[in-house]
Amino acid sequence: MKANVNLFWILTVFFALSAVTYVVWSLLDPSHQAVEWAGTFALALSTVLSGFLAFYLGRVHAAQGGELPEDRLDANIDDGDPEMGFFSPWSWWPIMLAASAALLFLGLGVGFWICFIAVGVGVISLIGWVYEYYRGLFAR
Repeated sequence: MKANVNLFWILTVFFALSAVTYVVWSLLDPSHQAVEWAGTFALALSTVLSGFLAFYLGRVHAAQGGELPEDRLDANIDDGDPEMGFFSPWSWWPIMLAASAALLFLGLGVGFWICFIAVGVGVISLIGWVYEYYRGLFAR
């Protein structure tokens, strides 16, 4: 995380220098001789965003109490491998849930009555996905 903090601080300085250069360059341009506001605001807000991210990540790094495995030179790959949980490889319910979300957005664009069907299919799909291990061959 310390590397990310340093990269975001470098990015903040880069965006700040780019914003200043952009303003000076637009003032020196003989066709404008005025500040071009769209690019100036874009670069200034990019400076602020990267500064906020660097500050936040720095605070999180200081508050976590220890070094992350990716910050240590003696760490192994397995040290940073988190437990992702259990996912059913044969489940069709996520596909049904994605289809109901697609149907919901279709209903927003075409006709609102389709949204009611999508909500019904989505509720059935979500219940099926949550309770798929309570029935059938894979019941626990």
